[in-house]
Amino acid sequence: MLQVSDKEVEERLRLDNPWWQAGSGIESDHQAFPRRAYLVDFSRLVRQTEVNRAVVLLGPRRVGKTILVYHTIQDLLDQYEVSGRDVLYVSLETPLYTGLSLEGVVNRFQKLFHRPEGTRLYVFFDEIQYLKNWEVHLKSLVDTFRGIRFVATGSAAAALKAKSVESGAGRFTEFVLPPLTFAEYLRFIGREAELIREAGEERGSLRYIADDLHGLNDAFIDYLNFGGYPEAVFSALVRQNPRRYIKSDIIDKVLLRDLPILYGISDIQELNSLFNTLAYNTGQELSLEDLSQTSHVAKNTLVKYLEYLEAAFLIRRVRRIDQDAAHFKRATTFKVYLTNPTMRAALFGPVDENHEAMGHLVETAVFSQWLHNATFVDSLFYARWKSGEVDLVSLDPQQRPRFAVEVKWSDRPFDDPKQIKGLLDFAKKNALSRIPLVTTLTKSGIKVMAGVEVEFTPSSLHCYTVAKNTLERRKTG
Repeated sequence: MLQVSDKEVEERLRLDNPWWQAGSGIESDHQAFPRRAYLVDFSRLVRQTEVNRAVVLLGPRRVGKTILVYHTIQDLLDQYEVSGRDVLYVSLETPLYTGLSLEGVVNRFQKLFHRPEGTRLYVFFDEIQYLKNWEVHLKSLVDTFRGIRFVATGSAAAALKAKSVESGAGRFTEFVLPPLTFAEYLRFIGREAELIREAGEERGSLRYIADDLHGLNDAFIDYLNFGGYPEAVFSALVRQNPRRYIKSDIIDKVLLRDLPILYGISDIQELNSLFNTLAYNTGQELSLEDLSQTSHVAKNTLVKYLEYLEAAFLIRRVRRIDQDAAHFKRATTFKVYLTNPTMRAALFGPVDENHEAMGHLVETAVFSQWLHNATFVDSLFYARWKSGEVDLVSLDPQQRPRFAVEVKWSDRPFDDPKQIKGLLDFAKKNALSRIPLVTTLTKSGIKVMAGVEVEFTPSSLHCYTVAKNTLERRKTG
């Protein structure tokens, strides 16, 4: 039987690492791709060599992990004067590398070029989940090659997260790359400056004004339909048929391949049925009882499936509090949000301004902007009691409510206090750090309703503001 030769492996490595040639860098199509707002943070983490750890880049499929790696490599070459011959990129999805040990590839890389002793090397393993027991091999490399900074990426996020926690304690540093924020989407399509203007600072956060609110709302609806994935933003073909691209290449690969392989799920149709139910009901309150009846999945199996889907970055569960901001001892209900509203449009068709699902999709979009603030998103709950509810409530570390947000895709609440009765009651009972906020279709301003001062702002502008302030803090933090 024929074996892959050393010469073939070396030729492939040279092909995948064009920067080994003097004066070369990443390919022009990768170079032209807009930088994610996470590049500065990720590049800084890759360069931190004081602690002997590998960086594990986690995230859903198709959010731009490989592109982020390429841009980081270009940063090393251009900004930090790292020699191209000191950087190795290996995609473990490449069939030629099947069966090769990571250590063998690293040894080969070290021997390819003569370098001064003590030279810092950078090794990037892309799609590392294709290597069985990858976490054991990566941990061994970190311990053995102390002069090399190892970075690994993978799309099977559930496995990567579970195994990096299980086997990489003290050896791996995780970095999560979420889908595009609305602010990044506007920058990617080149409309940010045209639609948004800075309007000063308040309480340490920047405020923004929409110069063309109609245009901003149109862009927001496009964002809901296909804007969560960088590739979809730039491909007219994908935009024409986001269902085919997002469903088959992103959702189905996780549901039909990644999760069944990783967790031994035998009934794929059962998992698929549950996810479809969750996607259709994104932003709504659910219970295990109702879910079990609707998806025809046993309750004990449901709990496991929900954990898997959350670990794979497809959904996020939010817990309930009452009107006093107190937790329930026995939580029977919860909300589920898609981590990216685009997935619902891919499964059930695109939406327009008047679509019946817009209210819940807008709420999903607002929540998904907070996913980019890993610390803060864990402080978010929803409030529900016998006579009222509030969509999002943030609790401080002492479990006191900081702010409350009611998400609407309508201007009616601006003139009718009955539309936001739950929010008004909650604000009266709790000393909020900020005045309660209601998102609208177009209306903005501050009004007193039933004795409570309330701020109104368009939903699209609120999504942009949350995302922009979060990303700006990442740059300066």
